[in-house]
Amino acid sequence: MSNTPRTGPVHRERWPEVREAVKESVVLGVACLITYLLATDILAHVYFLSHDDETLGGLWAVIATVFVIRGSYDQSVTAALSRVMATLVSFALCLIYLAFLPFHPWALAVLVGASALAATLIGRPGDAITAAITTTVVLLVAAVSPQHAWQQPILRLADTVIGVAVGVAAAWLELRLPAFRPAPAPANPPSEPHRPPS
Repeated sequence: MSNTPRTGPVHRERWPEVREAVKESVVLGVACLITYLLATDILAHVYFLSHDDETLGGLWAVIATVFVIRGSYDQSVTAALSRVMATLVSFALCLIYLAFLPFHPWALAVLVGASALAATLIGRPGDAITAAITTTVVLLVAAVSPQHAWQQPILRLADTVIGVAVGVAAAWLELRLPAFRPAPAPANPPSEPHRPPS
């Protein structure tokens, strides 16, 4: 195989794809930064969280943003709805459990299964995996920080809302950003048709 760089028409045909990928990556990166700063700053002032809780909140919010930003605005809105619904299922089950009982491995198994089942029964089987993942995170964080374990579902819901909101806003903004493309060359004006002398 030759190490000669690809040039010519085939190489130039990929530039629109590369420019679009660069634009999408920049939007995703900036959206994640904004999400992290919002989640760690806003929630820290509202709940007086520890540094570890702030960092976890930033992580969870950024994951929500990454989950939401898709190839089109409609796909992003659909992903946002999916993320919120799965989080609400997990929120309800984990809050009820953690308000009365501490973390236990058996509870993890039961609530992960119950989250997947609940998502399926409410007509959102595609959200079952996300609900199960969310429940796993909430319960394991509650195991690590058992002092106020019942707050974990509330905090993760707040993180998700921040991440989803920024993700949808970024997807909307991305539609309005021009692709990074050079200005088109001016078109040559059509020449006057040759008219026979009258």
